Amino acid sequence: MKVAITGATGFVGSRLVEKLTADQHQVVVFSRHGEQARRTFPSAAFPTVDIVEYTPKKSGAWQEQIAGCDAVVNLAGAPIAEERWTAARKHEIKTSRIEGTEKIVEAIHQADPKPPVLINASAIGYYGTSETATFTETSAPGDDFLASICQGWEAAAQQAEAAGVRTVIFRFGIVLGNGGAIAKMIPPFKLFAGGPIGTGKQWFSWIHREDVVNLILKAIQDPQMSGVYNATAPNPLRMEDFCRVLGEEMGRPSWLPVPSFVIETLLGDGAIVVLEGQQVLPKAVSDLEFTYQYPTAQTAIQDVLAA
Repeated sequence: MKVAITGATGFVGSRLVEKLTADQHQVVVFSRHGEQARRTFPSAAFPTVDIVEYTPKKSGAWQEQIAGCDAVVNLAGAPIAEERWTAARKHEIKTSRIEGTEKIVEAIHQADPKPPVLINASAIGYYGTSETATFTETSAPGDDFLASICQGWEAAAQQAEAAGVRTVIFRFGIVLGNGGAIAKMIPPFKLFAGGPIGTGKQWFSWIHREDVVNLILKAIQDPQMSGVYNATAPNPLRMEDFCRVLGEEMGRPSWLPVPSFVIETLLGDGAIVVLEGQQVLPKAVSDLEFTYQYPTAQTAIQDVLAA
């Protein structure tokens, strides 16, 4: 099997490449930074990986590499919660997803033969934020900045269907693993200074990285999968409860909240990502024959801390 992946050096993408190559599948890694990709996937350790440098928002010869692939997995997008949302940053967050996906879909339309399936990332930000509502895949979209991006992102991916290509969209929750968001939460707890962010009442809809990758692998191989799936664990928690479990597993208290104004000072409008949330349930995933390795926060955190 030959799989093309964008965002392959990221938190989810790198693990996906590892699992595919461990099974001797061929992987085409599209990267803006070829040297970084080659360091991440050295040929000695990853002999079945081909690195293709590309400009995500521009057509080019790179698009020819889509032809003959058995699947395309599009995970690329500028990080959302790592810096303040200036006008320029918001533009990059939006265009890196929507325009980048448009060029992938353009390549799919041009490909001969076409890949049978496109698997495209989205996010639970699609639903907006709420402390009271529960969202499933059929819930209406929100009306804030992130919701508008997710709607445009998904609409761009769905254009692959016009080429007869099965399209699967995963709305990712907060991905937990050895790195990622939880890596920034652990150090304060080690210093007995951990606690919930903001009010702690916001919902924290999460998923372990292994379960995300296994869902993607299932989507590649299962021709019955199409449409939208919430890539979240079946047991979301409020932030204060997630931090309580984290503290218990580390043998530390969860008593020192991080005030909202601190996050707002650092991230500006981008603070919404951590200060507000949504309770998202994976109803469409529950209808599949899929077993979560880490269905609860306790099991996920135990694995992260053991790494």
